[in-house]
Amino acid sequence: MSGRWDHYDESAARIRPSKRGSRPRSKRRPEHQDAVIGRIVTVDRGRYRAHVSAEAADDGAPARVVTAVRAKELRRKPVVPGDRVSLVGDLSGQPGTLARLVKIQPRTTMLRRSADDTDEVERVIVANADQLLIVVAAANPEPRHGFVDRALAAAFDAGLDPLICVTKADLRDPEEFLAPYRHLQIPIVISHPVDDGSIDPGMSLPLDQDFLAEVQELLAGHITVLLGHSGVGKSTLVNALTGSTRATSHVNVVTGRGRHTSSSAQAIAIDDGVDDTWVIDTPGVRTLGLGHVPAENILAAFTDLVPATAECPRGCTHAAGAPGCMLDPWVAEGKAGPAGAQRLDSLRKLLLSRTDALEEGDDDAKELGTLG
Repeated sequence: MSGRWDHYDESAARIRPSKRGSRPRSKRRPEHQDAVIGRIVTVDRGRYRAHVSAEAADDGAPARVVTAVRAKELRRKPVVPGDRVSLVGDLSGQPGTLARLVKIQPRTTMLRRSADDTDEVERVIVANADQLLIVVAAANPEPRHGFVDRALAAAFDAGLDPLICVTKADLRDPEEFLAPYRHLQIPIVISHPVDDGSIDPGMSLPLDQDFLAEVQELLAGHITVLLGHSGVGKSTLVNALTGSTRATSHVNVVTGRGRHTSSSAQAIAIDDGVDDTWVIDTPGVRTLGLGHVPAENILAAFTDLVPATAECPRGCTHAAGAPGCMLDPWVAEGKAGPAGAQRLDSLRKLLLSRTDALEEGDDDAKELGTLG
C-alpha cells in the first residue's frame, strides 16, 4: 500500500537540538605546548603577577612581570607566591595586558598554616621555598620563644631549612633570648645598627653593612621566606636586600606591637633572580596554627630532645608525668643543653595545644599563627 509518506526515509527525520547546545562540549583541553613558565610574585583579587625570565620567554626581551588570570579549570586550585606556573597569551608585561594561567607546576615544598592548633584545615602560604628566615627583634616588639619554636616546627614540617635573624640588637643584648637555640646548629644572624647622629629621633636605625653581607651570603642561591611579627623589620630587611620599596612602619608605643604594613605575601628576586635567589616577604603574624602538623613532626623539630624519645614506651604522650617518659631524665642530665628545661616546656605546650587543653591566657604557647 502506497501513500503520501512513501518518499520519506530515516534520513529525512528531524532531530530536535539539545537544550544544552547543538554540539556536546569536549572534555579535552589544550596541552599548551608553547606555554612559558613564570614564578608567581603576588596575588591580588583574582590577578596573578608572575615573573618571567628572559630565558623562559625566549623572545629577545628582558625579564618582566606579567599580569595573568586563572583558566576556568584552575579556579578551585589555590595559587600562592612562589608557585611556578604555565602562562599563555600576552606575555609582554605591558600595562593593560593580561596573560592566562593554565597550569600550576608541581610544588617542591609548601609552607602551610591552620586557623588554630585544633583546626586541621590547612592554608598554603608560600610554595617552592627552601629556607625559612625567622625574624625577631631583640626588643620593641618583645621576642617570644613560643614564636620561634612554632616557626621551627612549621619549617620542619614543610621541609625548609630554618634560619634565625635578630634585629634591633642596639636596644637589648639578644644572647639570653638566643641561648636555647645556640646549640641547635641553626644559622643565626644579628643586626647591630649604630646611631651616628644622622637619624631623626623615633626613626629606625639603618641596617649595618656587615649584617647585610652575612644575610646575603646565607640567602644566595635559595628561595627564602621571611616570617615574623609586625614591626620586627622584615620589610626593611627586604628593601635593603632587593632595593624594593615595601611599606614600613613603627611599633605602637601603647600596645608594644607592630602595625601591619604588608597586606600580602610578595616574592622579590635579588639581582633579577640570577642564581635563582629570591626572598618572599609575608605579612606580620600574631599566631600560627599547627593543626595540620602531625605530632611526630612537632617533636622532630626539637632535635635536642628527639634522642631521648627512643627509650620512651610505645604510645608515650611525652606529657609531664607520663609513665616511662625519658624526656625529664634526659633534660635533668643536661643532655639537652643549658636551656633544656625551657625547651621541654615549650615542646609540651605545643603538643598539649593540639588537644585544646591549654589554659586561657597562655600567650607563649598560643603565640604565632594568623597571617595578616
